[in-house]
Parts: sequence; structure tokens; C-alpha cells
Amino acid sequence: MSKLLESSKLVVPSKEQPEQDGNILRITPESANWKYVGFEVYQLKEGQVFEKETHDQEMAVVLLSGLANATTKLQSLNQIGKRMSVFEKTPAYTVYIPNDDAIKIEALTHLEIAVCTAPGKGTYEARLISPEDVEVANRGSGSMQREIHNILPENKHADSLFVIEVFTPQGNWSSFPPHKHDQDNLPHETYLEETYYHKINPADRGFAIQRVYNDDRSLDETIVVKDGQVVLVPEGYHPVSAPPGYDLYYLNVMAGPIRKWQFTNDKDHEWLMK
Repeated sequence: MSKLLESSKLVVPSKEQPEQDGNILRITPESANWKYVGFEVYQLKEGQVFEKETHDQEMAVVLLSGLANATTKLQSLNQIGKRMSVFEKTPAYTVYIPNDDAIKIEALTHLEIAVCTAPGKGTYEARLISPEDVEVANRGSGSMQREIHNILPENKHADSLFVIEVFTPQGNWSSFPPHKHDQDNLPHETYLEETYYHKINPADRGFAIQRVYNDDRSLDETIVVKDGQVVLVPEGYHPVSAPPGYDLYYLNVMAGPIRKWQFTNDKDHEWLMK
């Protein structure tokens, strides 16, 4: 039987105060006990600088809120950013950086960035993904409807990473009907690790509910998620619910051995797609 949990090994909370370099959240493949996805969040003060080398990883730095200048080995990007809150629902500015490169970001305002990493092959050059490059779509219907911002979907260039923003209106369900992608079994399914970085509006008293479960229920957790928390999805189905009165945003990062998104729906709920 699933338990409703306020704490879980699948939940990584943000720090109450940023570290000296601005970091408030850090997930590595080692800390998550998996192989591919890394995820960090930084909150920078105006004038503060973030710098990081990519080494053998490719990286996507998503400007969650605020304005910045960004520099890679071959690119200089000035005055990027637009929204001051994710709940403006304006598509994000994102900088893609390949392995064996580096990124430097100067905060022009208070700035929150998400640093998404996965193994790189050096196939593609650094580039800016502007709001105009982001595919926006509505998915689902009725109380399952949500807005998708495809920053790095399957049809956009990357070696391993998928990066997607999802806006779920209050009272709606998301990642629903439930689906999974935990088997390396093409053409039916691909193995993809996944993180959900949640933000809730209003944040101080809001929450979301996320369930993570597999077919034999050896994993079956229903989690109370607060603003600024990450839910790890190492396997299984992973639907999300936004309670009435609280809008839900999450940033999805996925990666695995093959860059394809092939998933299997929970057969008990697949009828909802009809």
C-alpha cells in the first residue's frame, strides 16, 4: 500500500540559504545512485558570477528568473533573460554548452539558474536557446491539461539531455495518465533517469502531490512536495497533482544511454487517453 510521505529518499530539498557560490541544491549521479543526470540550482545576487567547466558533461543552464550575461569559450551572450518569475510563463532563455567547454554567467539582477548535466560527446557547439526557439504546447484535456515548454526535446540537438518546463494549473493533474521510461527496450521503451524541480505559487503554504510507483509496487511512494524541492524518478510511473488554489511549475531533466523518449503508460489508466 502506498504511503503519503512528507520526507522520502526521493526528495531533495533546497538549502534555506545559498552557499557562498549561490548554490541552493545539488544532485549528482553519485548522490542520486544513478548514472546520467546531474542537476543544480543557484541563486545569485546582482553582480555575482557563476563559473563552471563542463569536462566530460554537456550542460544546459536554464535562466529560471532574472537577467544575465553569459560567456562560453566561443560565445558571448549579453542581456539574456526576460521573466522575473517562472509563473510569468514566458519561455526561458537557456545556454547549451558541450563537454570540454566552460560557462561564465554574470547576474545583472537577482538571478536563479538551473544547471542540467549529462554525459556529452562534443557533437554540438555552444548555443543560446531563446524563447523563440522553445516549442510551447498544451498537453492533455480537462483536468489533465498542462502547458509544456520544450527547451531541449528529442528533435533539438543534444547528446544526452532532455530539458522541459511544465506549467500545471491549480486543481489539475500532470504527467498523467501515468507513464514510465525505466527499461532499455527499444522500440517500446527507453531508460531515462528524471528529476522534477518543483515551484509552487503561492510558495509559502502551497504544496503538490507526486506519486512514484512501479508495476510490482516494490516502489510505491506518494509524496508531499514543497516549493524548491526536487523529486528523483529512478524508475516507475510518476504522476503529479496541483491542489486547488496553487499553480505548479516543474523543470524536468532526463537522460539515459539512448537519447529517445519512448515510454509505457500504466495500463490501468491508459483508457483516459481516449
